[in-house]
Amino acid sequence: MTITLVILTVLVSIAAFRRRALFDRLLLSPYRVVYRKEWYRIVTHGFVHADYVHLAVNMIVFYSFGGAVEMALNELHAEGVTSVPVLHYFLLYFGGMAVATLSTVTKHKDVYDYSAVGASGAVSAVLFAFIFFQPWSMLYLMGVIPVPGVIFGPLYLWYSSYMSKRAADNVNHDAHFYGAVFGFLYPIAVDPQLLWHFVYQLMRW
Repeated sequence: MTITLVILTVLVSIAAFRRRALFDRLLLSPYRVVYRKEWYRIVTHGFVHADYVHLAVNMIVFYSFGGAVEMALNELHAEGVTSVPVLHYFLLYFGGMAVATLSTVTKHKDVYDYSAVGASGAVSAVLFAFIFFQPWSMLYLMGVIPVPGVIFGPLYLWYSSYMSKRAADNVNHDAHFYGAVFGFLYPIAVDPQLLWHFVYQLMRW
């Protein structure tokens, strides 16, 4: 499913780069979501990106960790813990995308010209689900410095929260934060006993 979502996102994003009307139709506009009831934007904004760099970063990160999360869900299914792993992956990805927009919609619903695009919330959810299942696996801070996921995770959340409060750039750090939290908690919501899986993995250091 990861490859399918990557291909679909790349195709839609490229189409939106070439057609401004399509880009405007799909982006997240909190004002339009709330006052014009265009709820579909909560999902469609994840298929368009600001530019090719934004698209590439999101899809590389997603592809890098999505397969491992799919494998973890398949293993849980084989052990009888979950059913229909594809459905859980779908809920993880799009649930992360939706939850990541909630604070954005609430915060900016009265700002007519505010908009956001990108799959960052969903990608953060997948990344933190990976950290949940493999907390000691190495992730690369700034793409260079190897850091265990269990350390990378809190740093990522702190940075996202800090940058959100500063509001010094055009990045939707709230989406990163809430998508990540959703991704980490999703396995526990599926089966609370999986919390012990996380604890066990931490103790294997």
